Order: sequence, then C-alpha cells, then structure tokens
Amino acid sequence: MITTQFRNERFANALNLVPQNIPPIWFMRQAGRYHSHYRKLKETYSFMELCKQPELAAEVALGPVREFGFDVSILFSDLLFPLEALGMGLTYDPGPKLSFSLTSENDLLRLKPYEEAIEGLKFQKEAVKRTREVLPNDVSLIGFVGGPFTLMTYASIGKHDGNLSFIKTNQNFVDKFYSILVPLLKQNIELQLQGGSELVMIFDTAAGMLDPINFQRYVVGPITEFAKLYPKQIGYYAKNSTEAQVRQIHEIPNLAGFGVDHRFSIQQTLTEFSGKGFIQGNFDQELLFAENSILKQKIKEYLQPIKDLDPKERKGWVAGLGHGVLQFTPESSIHLLIDETRKAFTE
Repeated sequence: MITTQFRNERFANALNLVPQNIPPIWFMRQAGRYHSHYRKLKETYSFMELCKQPELAAEVALGPVREFGFDVSILFSDLLFPLEALGMGLTYDPGPKLSFSLTSENDLLRLKPYEEAIEGLKFQKEAVKRTREVLPNDVSLIGFVGGPFTLMTYASIGKHDGNLSFIKTNQNFVDKFYSILVPLLKQNIELQLQGGSELVMIFDTAAGMLDPINFQRYVVGPITEFAKLYPKQIGYYAKNSTEAQVRQIHEIPNLAGFGVDHRFSIQQTLTEFSGKGFIQGNFDQELLFAENSILKQKIKEYLQPIKDLDPKERKGWVAGLGHGVLQFTPESSIHLLIDETRKAFTE
C-alpha cells in the first residue's frame, strides 16, 4: 500500500469521518472549457498536449484552485488514455475518436498486453508529480481513471451511451476484455498514487444503465478488487446511478467513499450511508446558469436541509456538483456557490 499525506485538513476530516462545520469543496471538471484560464491555454496548445505534457497538465489543474479556492485539485487528463495505451489510436476533433472498435473477440487480439500498455500511461505519474509541485501545500490532489464498464462502452460503440445490447449480451467477450483492462487500470491507479495522488476516483458515466446483476458483475466486482488492493484510496462515482446501485457500492469493503448526482437528497444520503467513507455531492450543475439572485436562492434552498443536520450527522460530506461543471457555466456562479457554501456553515 502506498501511503500519502492528506494536505487539506477539511478533505482529510471528510475521509476520516471527523465532524466539521465547513466541508471541503471540489467539482468534477473544475478545470475545463468553462474556465477562461483553460480557454487561454487552448489558444496555444491542443487538448492532447495539455494532458500529456506534465507542466501543462499541472498549469490547467492549478488554474481553478487559484481562481476559486477549491480544497482539492484533480489530475488533468482524460479517461480514455488506457484505451489508447492498449493500442486503440485516439484523436480529438473535438470529441474523442478511437481508431477502431471492439466488435468481436477477434478484435481483442489487436490489443497490447497490459504489461506493455502501462508504458503509455506513465505520463500521468509525471503529471501528478508536477501538479503536486505547483499546488499550494494545503490543497489536496486526487487522480482518476475511467470505470471499466464506461471504457468498455467507448471501446465497443465509441461513446458512453447508446445501444449497449452487444456488451450486455456478450458476457464472454466482456470478460476477456476485462482480463486485459482491469489489470491495466490497477497499474494505472498505482502510477497515480506513486506520483502523489492522495486518492484515485473511478468515474463511470455508463454504469447507471446496468441492471443490478450486471452492475454487480461489471462494476462492483472490479471496484472491489481496486479497493482491496488500495484500501481507503479509491473513490467511486457513477452518473445516473440508482439508489439500489448506491447501496451496492456502499457495501464495498475499504472503499474511501462515493459521490451521488443531483437526483439524490444529499442530506438523506448522508443520514443513511454515513459512517463508512466520504459522500460527495450534489448541487445541480444546470442551476449554475441561473441569474445571480435566483441562483443564490437555489443555493440557500439546497444548503438549508444540510445545515439542519448536526455536524456529526453530516460527517464525511464533500461538497460538489451532481456531475461536472458544464461548458459555458458562468465563472461568477462557481464563485457564488463556493462562497455561499462556506458562509452558510460559518454563520
């Protein structure tokens, strides 16, 4: 096990379930297209350059911390790089496009073995190292990898949504792909932890479309393996997850915690699932497009039920969005949500 020091006190308290008033704050996609800092860099560099050159990845990650005062920074990268490392050519124009798709078991023969593929992900370790060097000492740093099922959907149909019938009805094919992909993701996680990530989040954008049996097989199974290998260093988030799926994730031993989207009541989730790890969420990201006076009221309505909880009842809470920051989100709205959240718990 790779031990790391948690730099941000609020984040450390959330992970260790220490009651506190003000929660740590970080948002998925907090570094990205909505932010003028990122757009300025994109005038000179391609998305691939920003991800793969450690100094640039660090600069992108630092931007929103410097601007908004987030408690946690996130490795700036992309979840599809493990597929590229396996030999599936990857381009962005502007969205991702793989050079071929996995549509039969014969296609699996075109993939590199994971022992060779891991070489193509070592830039992430260097990016984590560089990001840690430029961040303030009191800001935590986390890494991330895509969930195996989400990577499976991209590899087979080129996106994370759509008709998943091929995947859902060809278990032998998925099992064979997982026998290559899951060991690679284990090594990918280790690289990021070696680089200085305090935690690695697993982001699953497609897993919410699975039935309970296949969610157990294709999501809970590998996440359980990751958490066993890296206890209390793995977090999980599935977009559009159901309450039943959250219960399945909650039962995984040694998981550091999980996030829920805006369809969940965060105060009820904290009350029901607290005691094992952090719970992140979950202000509706689309509300950030509201005019300031309306947004301020929406934030107040959201925070009041959480404020009504005793600090012991909301221990483990990591304040965030239901999903990630959307393109064209006003920067003023990010400032307002962060400021109002911190102010609400200091009154």
